[in-house]
Amino acid sequence: MDSEQAALVCKALGDANRMQIVQSLTGGELCACKLLEQFSITQPTLSHHMKILCDSSLVDSRKDGKWTYYSLNCAMFKEFKLFIGSITCKKSAASSTASCSKQSEKSCCCKK
Repeated sequence: MDSEQAALVCKALGDANRMQIVQSLTGGELCACKLLEQFSITQPTLSHHMKILCDSSLVDSRKDGKWTYYSLNCAMFKEFKLFIGSITCKKSAASSTASCSKQSEKSCCCKK
């Protein structure tokens, strides 16, 4: 997963309603009508949220007659988890001055 795809996923997950939709879909595939029953939103609002989730590839959709069914794209969630897991935290610059390659404090870039 590249940074651009990760940003799309973060945007998709950056809304409380979409997070709740994702949580609902962890139980398996659901029809749009069942999702509407769970939330206090209108059908156009649900469609908007589902478009964002589908565009980010977090959710798959399939049509069956006039109904649309949604499910999580588990492969994309695994990829996103790997991407997030690859982010590491380093010590701050202030605490790394002891290992600075510049021996003189005057020339140390860490304290600027």
